Amino acid sequence: MHHGRERVSEEGARRGGGGGGEEARVPEPEVNSQLSTSTQRAAAAPSAPAMDSTSPEPSLYTVKALFILDNDGNRLLSKYYDLELYPSMKEQKNFEKNVFNKTHKADNEIAFLEGLTIVYKSSIDLFFFVVGSAQENELMLMSVLNCLFDSISQILRKNVERRCLLDNMDGVFLVVDEIIDGGVILECDPQQVLQKVNYRADEGSLSEQSVTQVLQSAKEQIKWSILK
Repeated sequence: MHHGRERVSEEGARRGGGGGGEEARVPEPEVNSQLSTSTQRAAAAPSAPAMDSTSPEPSLYTVKALFILDNDGNRLLSKYYDLELYPSMKEQKNFEKNVFNKTHKADNEIAFLEGLTIVYKSSIDLFFFVVGSAQENELMLMSVLNCLFDSISQILRKNVERRCLLDNMDGVFLVVDEIIDGGVILECDPQQVLQKVNYRADEGSLSEQSVTQVLQSAKEQIKWSILK
């Protein structure tokens, strides 16, 4: 009875390889060693995030408007670089009144109104405002505001108040035009601005060339006011 079982086990051992009853090994698949290094790196690198189609494209036209008001909210100087924002003088002054009412008693330096970002600063009886879009970087707008304020402060010999500002409007116009052109930021360094407007700190005056530039800038502003 036991001889039959022994024959079966011997035959099974021979079929399995006959070498001491070792198990048959399944061959491992070969790895393609010719995979290029660049392909390996590309496979390992994380994929770039998809662009948000709803986010606005970056624009050089950072500043929508800039204006200076007195402590009653009356306009002393204004520049609107986006003509579609508030096309008429009436719309502009209504906007300025709304901005003044919202900010003149607030302690913050940033306000959001009518879908716009507004940064502002006050000194005695003056309020300085720089306006950008709702998506605009507040720090960028604040750098423009600080440059404007510091440059005007130098021209006014740190006496930043209404009467002194009105007496030096020629220099103020020049400063604004050197900082912003058509809504594009040109300069945020007050020293560079003063150098470009040829302001003589020791004499507290502008060169003849600068006065000519002021007259041209004033003519342009009057022309646009008439067209509106």
